[in-house]
Amino acid sequence: MRLGIVSDVHGNLRGLEAVLADVEVARPDLVVHGGDLAFNGAQPAQVVDRIRELGWPGIVGNTDEAVWAVPEWLPDPVRVAFERRARWTREQLGPERVSWLRELPREWRQDGVALVHAVPQNLWEAVPKDASDDRLREVFGPLGASLAVYCHVHTPFVRGVGAFTVANAGSAGAPYDGDTRPSWLLVEDGVASVRRVDYDVEAAAAELRSSGYPDAEDVADALVTATFHAPGSRR
Repeated sequence: MRLGIVSDVHGNLRGLEAVLADVEVARPDLVVHGGDLAFNGAQPAQVVDRIRELGWPGIVGNTDEAVWAVPEWLPDPVRVAFERRARWTREQLGPERVSWLRELPREWRQDGVALVHAVPQNLWEAVPKDASDDRLREVFGPLGASLAVYCHVHTPFVRGVGAFTVANAGSAGAPYDGDTRPSWLLVEDGVASVRRVDYDVEAAAAELRSSGYPDAEDVADALVTATFHAPGSRR
C-alpha cells in the first residue's frame, strides 16, 4: 500500500496545491492529513474546503483546536496573539467548517502506521527533530506501531529507533527548517520518505500581507525564511 500524509497546511492554499500536484505524480492509494489546516494563513476556508473535497481522513491539530479554544495556560503575549488570530480565522471559516474541525479524531491508524499530531494524548507538546532516540522511543513507542508519524514541529525527517521508525511529515504550508519548500510524507510498504516541492513562497507571503490577517507581516516573514516566529514575539 502507498500512503500519503499531508499536514500543517496553515491556511496556505498555494502550498497545499503544490503538494497536491506532487501527490498526483506519486499516486498514493490513500492520503491522510495530520491537522493544523486553517490557522495562520490567508485562505483558511479554501484550504478546509479543498481537503473536504478530496475526502481525506485525518486528525485534529493544536491550532485547529485553538480556533475554538485558545488554551489559558499559554503565556502572554502568545495567548493574546493566538486569540486575535483565532478570532479572524473563525470568522473566515464560519460555524459549519469549525464544527467539522471539532469532529476530527486525535489519532489515525492503519496497516502498522499510527498518526498523531504532536504526541499521543497531547496536541501541543513539541518533540524536536534532534530529540534523542530514547526520547522518541519513550513518546511514540506506546503507540505500538511499526511506523509512528507525527507533525506539529514543521521539520520533516525519518529515523529508525530500534524496533520501529519515527517520521515527521513536516509542513505543506509553513516549513520551519530553513527550506521554504512544502513537504509531505510518502509511505510505501511501510517505508517512509520525505518529498518536497517548489512553489511561489513570495506570492504566498504577499497574499498574507494583503489578507487582513492579524500579525500578517510576522507570519509572512516566517514563510519566506522558513523559520518559527513565536506568536506575539514582536509585540
